[in-house]
Amino acid sequence: MEGERAAAARNVSSIQMLSVQPDTKPKGCAGCNRKIKDRYLLKALDKYWHEDCLKCACCDCRLGEVGSTLYTKANLILCRRDYLRLFGVTGNCAACSKLIPAFEMVMRAKDNVYHLDCFACQLCNQRFCVGDKFFLKNNMILCQTDYEEGLMKEGYAPQVR
Repeated sequence: MEGERAAAARNVSSIQMLSVQPDTKPKGCAGCNRKIKDRYLLKALDKYWHEDCLKCACCDCRLGEVGSTLYTKANLILCRRDYLRLFGVTGNCAACSKLIPAFEMVMRAKDNVYHLDCFACQLCNQRFCVGDKFFLKNNMILCQTDYEEGLMKEGYAPQVR
């Protein structure tokens, strides 16, 4: 894990927005190779850029507008979202134990991560929708009915409020 953080840290660069002083010689843009005559320019990767030229290679967003960092890998300049989608750390689903790709949407319950399709009651297989109540007991996801039945078997009555 520590090595992964160090590798990611090497792929992160800061973006600085600088105002162009009227009495300075225009700098060349690393993106389009034209002179930057705008009021502001961006400095990133030890180069100067027009605000419109420093873009994510995947989604084309203007990197100066989405944050103060950019990510580089495989000769690509990327926003944080696309960098994580393409090269982020993957994990395993707590329900099926299969690999979850870094770009896939997931559900989380405490330290557990699940595929969307696996996020269901592990006794009756009822799938949960956004806003549904679920319970995590002994590292199992349970619907309210199965959770309450389990409590009854253990001799506890759920408190209804």
